[in-house]
Amino acid sequence: MTVAHLSLRKQGLREVPRSVWDRSGLETLVLSENELSEVSAGIGDLKRLRMLDLGHNRLTAVPEALGDLDGLTDFLYLHDNRLRDLPPSLGRLTRLRYLNIGENEFDRLPEAVTRMAGLVELRATDNQLTSLPESIGRLSRLRELHLRNNALSSLPDTIGGLREIRQLDLRGNPLSRLPAAIADLPRLEKLDLRWVTTLEPPAWFTDLEARGCLIYR
Repeated sequence: MTVAHLSLRKQGLREVPRSVWDRSGLETLVLSENELSEVSAGIGDLKRLRMLDLGHNRLTAVPEALGDLDGLTDFLYLHDNRLRDLPPSLGRLTRLRYLNIGENEFDRLPEAVTRMAGLVELRATDNQLTSLPESIGRLSRLRELHLRNNALSSLPDTIGGLREIRQLDLRGNPLSRLPAAIADLPRLEKLDLRWVTTLEPPAWFTDLEARGCLIYR
């Protein structure tokens, strides 16, 4: 019988056992809360993976082969590592719906992320992001964007391309301006600006609140 789900969480692993890469039928793989500093390119052989959890490790990079997992549709957890960039190959994960890259060392959002056209939720909290790329507007299916505790002073006007966005979390950023395009996001329900002390509220906040959007500040 083929095992579809494997959890090696909290096993004190410094490397992934080679036998894991031979389990071609795996659909979910949990390797979180270990001591992994790298992951073998062998991970690219797990073509049926829908969910992969590499959170809470010591990764400074992930392999290009991760982009070969075109069946990855549900979740990819990379949070709480030491990542500063992601390989361009991850842009091929166009069916992925949830990505968490929080609690790393990103000072910019990797371009590969903005090519993940199927993303519904993106979490990039607790990094060192100073700006977002213009290409963020490509993520037209995104419903939640979480950017708490970064170093953002502004957002690009292309944020207006996020026509499905419901929640925009900007807590704890040193924002000095927000693009008026946010006021035109038709489905925005929650704009979280708590712990933002550098922003003069723009006049269009009134319009957002009038149509039922909650602004936390």
